[in-house]
Amino acid sequence: MSERNGMKMTGAQCLITALEDAGVTTLFGYPGGQAIDIYDALYDSKILHHVLVRHEQGATHAADGYARATGKVGTVLVTSGPGATNTVTGITNAYMDSVPIVVITGQVPTRVLGSDAFQECDTTGITLPVVKHSYLLKDPNEIARTVAEAYYIARTGRPGPVVIDVPSDVAQAQDIVYEFPADVKLASYKPTYRGNNKQVKQAVRALMEAGKPVIYAGGGVISSGAETELLKLVETLHIPVVATLMAKTCFPADNPYYLGMPGMHGARYANRALQESDLIIAVGTRFANRVTGRVTGFAPHAKIIHIDIDPAEIDKNKHADIPIVGDARLVLAAINEQLAKQDAQPRTAAWIQKIDELEDELPLSYADRGSVIQPERAIQLLDQLTCDGVDTIFTTDVGQHQMWASQYLASPRRPRTFISSGGAGTMGFGLPAAIGAQFGYPESRVICISGDGSLQMDIQEMATAYENSLPIKVLLLNNSVLGMVRQMQDLFHGKRFSQTTFTGNPDFVKLAEAFGWSGARVEDPALLEEALRGWLATEGPALLEVVISPEENVYPMVPSGATLDEELVEDATGKQEEEE
Repeated sequence: MSERNGMKMTGAQCLITALEDAGVTTLFGYPGGQAIDIYDALYDSKILHHVLVRHEQGATHAADGYARATGKVGTVLVTSGPGATNTVTGITNAYMDSVPIVVITGQVPTRVLGSDAFQECDTTGITLPVVKHSYLLKDPNEIARTVAEAYYIARTGRPGPVVIDVPSDVAQAQDIVYEFPADVKLASYKPTYRGNNKQVKQAVRALMEAGKPVIYAGGGVISSGAETELLKLVETLHIPVVATLMAKTCFPADNPYYLGMPGMHGARYANRALQESDLIIAVGTRFANRVTGRVTGFAPHAKIIHIDIDPAEIDKNKHADIPIVGDARLVLAAINEQLAKQDAQPRTAAWIQKIDELEDELPLSYADRGSVIQPERAIQLLDQLTCDGVDTIFTTDVGQHQMWASQYLASPRRPRTFISSGGAGTMGFGLPAAIGAQFGYPESRVICISGDGSLQMDIQEMATAYENSLPIKVLLLNNSVLGMVRQMQDLFHGKRFSQTTFTGNPDFVKLAEAFGWSGARVEDPALLEEALRGWLATEGPALLEVVISPEENVYPMVPSGATLDEELVEDATGKQEEEE
């Protein structure tokens, strides 16, 4: 119970006080007319630190990055109309990746709702398909309770975004008795956390009988904090692990049973392991098409155990032979407990040997072109140079650079240190997400890996980083094209490069300097390591532009509609060939 319960306040003061009582310390936003009373109340807060972004989309991505890095709920505050609609992309991004954020939007007064008043839009209606829940506040007496519920809903069960739309007359209301609830109880919202005991025992029996099992770990492992339980299961039964883009850092990268990322641009041996397995334990994942390839041809010989807190995911994309609805950490703990009771022993020696052979036969590699900087080499060097004892958080934008980062950032990292847009694939995510992560971990080194297309989507947030003295580092892989789309045109559309080449890119070094950042460029492969070292050692925010060839493609690649064992690869000269 809040010590301020019973006090009389304005509606806006109730909202700000409720945010404080909900545990919020940092919020990202942009003011406007219909949110001005909320911002006036924020002026008096001694607890809330507001980060003034340069665009509302940047606010949502920053809150998203903050949430992913810290495990807390991210918070956004914007005004009505375009302020609210500018958050929709970020809300969608958080929704697709199950990230807990609360987005508070100003709204026109209740008396003119539906009249097309200046800067009015149906915010709750527009965002309805991409939120976990939403509120249109019409009673100022409901403000504190609504805030408490919003944060509870955002962080519990399957995490996700919640919108609170606040009409300006609700914020202006006077003499509201503040009552923040001691706890939240919602009759219609009761997530299942503990797995059904019968199904857990079925899973244990299947695990003990399997000869070629694979754990397919998704982002739910990180969301639930199930890393320790996952490691214990692997150590007990010696089961190889693949981890999706969202699950990167959920399992030690130097563990001998770790196979890395599967899917469209995953390691070939990881994909082969899935295709040849007889049991897949899918944990906190939704069998997305970028991982499974053609789902009807995915893991054709495997029985499926699917563990997920969201019952809607069970059987949605892939039939589960043993479905278990529950929190990943608690379900894995229950499985480990049953295995211990039965003194389960590993029986996968032959399977592990087979996978070791696959790793030797199908390594993750790239062609050396000598005269130009290889992007894979740039990421490898960055990986090596950041294993220096400094806690480092990586964010990425979306495109080829994102896949190279997921492939070649291969050193062990603690959980929540690789932050990337998965389900929505949102260009422009990386820089504001890095800002959010840096606010969450001010003492950590935060590095954003981006491309020239992605960076220009939210480049204005460089001003936010400078204004807040954030020492963020941006590694810009510049190929002067929309690389991933160009790659698809190259491979599948007869090299008809329609609208994927930039002929008017800015001078990114001068642009960085205009924003108050340090900037540098490197084109010579012989100077790459020196440039990376200097960039990492720079005080304050710094951008390093690494010039790469527009002809670079990400390999391996599973074409759309193909199965995981139908990859495209390249030979030692860089020529693309089809895997047989």
